[in-house]
Amino acid sequence: MIRKLVAVLGFGLLMNANATEGIDTEAFFAAKMTGLDGAPVDMAQFRGRPLIVNFWARWCGPCRDEIPELVRLREAQGEDGIEVVGVSVEAEDKLESVRDFAKAYDMSYPVAVAGKDGIPLMKALGNAQAGLPFTVYIGRDGKPVGSKMGVVRRADLEASAALLLQ
Repeated sequence: MIRKLVAVLGFGLLMNANATEGIDTEAFFAAKMTGLDGAPVDMAQFRGRPLIVNFWARWCGPCRDEIPELVRLREAQGEDGIEVVGVSVEAEDKLESVRDFAKAYDMSYPVAVAGKDGIPLMKALGNAQAGLPFTVYIGRDGKPVGSKMGVVRRADLEASAALLLQ
């Protein structure tokens, strides 16, 4: 109980009181992207699950730093229903490079390439400057729980998992 409380309080420190204002999760669920296999991916398939949606790019150093933590969270919490979704904001013609990168970093969670829609989608999810990395936490009900600009660390992910699994 105390660990959960500390995790929740820690997560609260990551965000201001209005952290979920301006986050349009419907834009995420309406999005269509390209999977690493080249097939279309409908983000609506993730509706009803607690989600950690992480926007990244191969050339983003801080993005590379957080991937191992996202992989660990998915492996540790996936049984509870939390899904990590990686969204590459690179152009669709870079699909092969993104696929190779995801393989090299053992990204065991779903990864999609947003292409030209990546920046507008990040903005719809509350990232006005379109900086990377950017992570959005979405509850089972489809409502935003919070977001974070910058590298997510283990403590961030543990705290978000505690909130997402409530």
